[in-house]
Amino acid sequence: MNCREVAATGKDIIDEVERAIVGKRPVLEMILATVLAGGHVLLEDFPGVAKTLAARSFARVLDLSFKRIQFTPDLLPADIVGGQVFQRDGAAGTFSFRPGPLFAQVVLADEINRATPKTQSALLEAMQEGQATVEGETHPLPQPFVVLATQNPIEYEGTFPLPEAQLDRFMVRLRLGYPDPDQEVEILNRRLGRRAEEVVLGRVADAGTVLAMREAVEGVYVDPALLGYITDLVARTRKHPALALGVSPRGTLALLQVARARAALAGRDFVIPDDVKAAAVPALAHRLILSPDLWTREVRTDDVMAEILERTPVPRAGPGPGA
Repeated sequence: MNCREVAATGKDIIDEVERAIVGKRPVLEMILATVLAGGHVLLEDFPGVAKTLAARSFARVLDLSFKRIQFTPDLLPADIVGGQVFQRDGAAGTFSFRPGPLFAQVVLADEINRATPKTQSALLEAMQEGQATVEGETHPLPQPFVVLATQNPIEYEGTFPLPEAQLDRFMVRLRLGYPDPDQEVEILNRRLGRRAEEVVLGRVADAGTVLAMREAVEGVYVDPALLGYITDLVARTRKHPALALGVSPRGTLALLQVARARAALAGRDFVIPDDVKAAAVPALAHRLILSPDLWTREVRTDDVMAEILERTPVPRAGPGPGA
């Protein structure tokens, strides 16, 4: 599959998902870019803005297996990963592995910050390695494997904030936001028109298509000047006076991969500066930690990252040798 085919397939995927979600195409495109980059998505937003619907819609349109895990304080790691189950066979018996809901291609970790850190950490190996270990035995997860986690940014009672190590595993953090008045009218009209609560979406792709699109992303060229631009952005986060912690090398790689995926979805086999700029805040801002003296002020890491973007010189970059 080449980048033009990736762009055509990507457009069909987003068009179908938009039948369920109104007016959020840029966010949906970033979710798809993250899937093609091999990453995981943290959806941080208010209740009722279609976070769960977005995850379920992508699973349906991509024809991938889907499991939803409702995170609660009493959820245990074994409830997610699964465990060994004793099965009696006559006078004897054996233990066999019964997989938990983590063993799906799209996993919705709903309200992930309501579970204890011990349970949250059960996702780390799966998100990073694409496998889960139970009682010393390693089990590969189905591919492609994507975690879409949600959390409520305004409700803190009874929650356990995600540690930096786990936040760093999410390739991007996104917010859907409220629809504008015209979009909300369209949501109401669509509900009246279909005479049913749920939107029935069609299948546009499958697991093989997603993996082929991922392979095409790996062929996207990045000009050396743009590699310097990416590392310059990251280096500025590590020296910024408003930040106690800058972006890790994992974040640098995330920015590179999301920019390449965006280029492929645009039908290009090379990255341009706009790809990097569009991906920078979603891919980097959640990895930043503000200095303690700014915690009580109305300062967001998104704003700091946007300021760094504005002040960093943008290089010229071409389509690569032989283009």
